[in-house]
Amino acid sequence: METLDLPHHIDEPPTLLLWHMDDLMPLVLALVAGILAGQLVIALLLGALLSHGYRRFRDRQADGYALHLIYWFGLMPLGARSTPNPFARHYVP
Repeated sequence: METLDLPHHIDEPPTLLLWHMDDLMPLVLALVAGILAGQLVIALLLGALLSHGYRRFRDRQADGYALHLIYWFGLMPLGARSTPNPFARHYVP
């Protein structure tokens, strides 16, 4: 029988070492953009600032608020029939 590692909390977000994945995404995207543009130091500083700002925003809002904003602006389309169109702001009976 082999052992199975279980997470400590079921709702715990995925992490990489000490950081949450959504905190690292702005930094990683800035790293890639900096490598492609040839401005690595400037891009890393910008990515660190964006990551810090996002972390402060996420800690002040309710859980799932960032996903709600992404859906509200139409950047994350949901294909379910029960999900309303994010661009339809007013419903007429």
